[in-house]
Amino acid sequence: MKIPTDYYTRQYDARAMIPEHSRIYTRWVRESAHVRRTRSGLYDVAYGDLPGERLDFFPARRGGAALLVFLHGGWWRSLDKADFSFVAPPYLDAGFNVALPNYTLAPHATVEDITRQQLRALAWLYRHAEQYDFDPHRIVIVGHSAGAHLAAMLMAAIWPAFEPGLPSNLIKGGALLSGIYDLAPLLHADFVNADLQLTAQRAAVLSPALMPQAHPAPFLSAVGGCESEEFKRQNDLIGKVWENSHHGNIALPTENHLTICDAFATPGHPLFDAMVNLIVQLEKAPDAL
Repeated sequence: MKIPTDYYTRQYDARAMIPEHSRIYTRWVRESAHVRRTRSGLYDVAYGDLPGERLDFFPARRGGAALLVFLHGGWWRSLDKADFSFVAPPYLDAGFNVALPNYTLAPHATVEDITRQQLRALAWLYRHAEQYDFDPHRIVIVGHSAGAHLAAMLMAAIWPAFEPGLPSNLIKGGALLSGIYDLAPLLHADFVNADLQLTAQRAAVLSPALMPQAHPAPFLSAVGGCESEEFKRQNDLIGKVWENSHHGNIALPTENHLTICDAFATPGHPLFDAMVNLIVQLEKAPDAL
């Protein structure tokens, strides 16, 4: 059966499926600004030379704790780390450090460029673990939407090839939230590919679902029950391709593509609790991976 030309646009235009998306973004910005006023943090720390290569670091109350790195979404072309400061406090209160890297947005950078920037960010964090007093052997990565694609790419990265001296198991675990792991459908989604300019060849090279996981770091996945069938397919796909390391899909029947971030940052929510449990298990057995 021939797929209608606008099918993938309708499936991947998450904002169009959420009438209240503007209110959600406004709330995130307001809550994140409050966090930045009231919580100790190091803001706009340079991990590279480009203006977009900056990160925010929220320190845990105790030294040597695990580090959670959150990669934001926005179709690689919008939003900012500062919009997501609201995810940090619950994990700080749980005893972990939190870092939020930025990246140069498309069309000023390609998806390849953005992926390399996130590789640099994680390598930089690993190299500066002693300075920021976190455990380099307990780095966990979380990504949402396009950020989940980037997180998966980092989980597929061969770190010693990227930079000599980096461990192959630099990332010890993670969570992939409402991500895109097979980029081929985006060739037919003009609303985003107008900026990304993906080709079939580049989409294949940039699809983590077509790659092996470089090291078997355990990860969780989740997608909102109110999301499109394509986002659900993408979520199922990465769980199947990397099934040996997949520690479960967290059912979120009432969440959409945006409120999944609220669930991630809400103590007592199954997604938050599963994330904390994963990090705690890594803390108990950091050498298991």
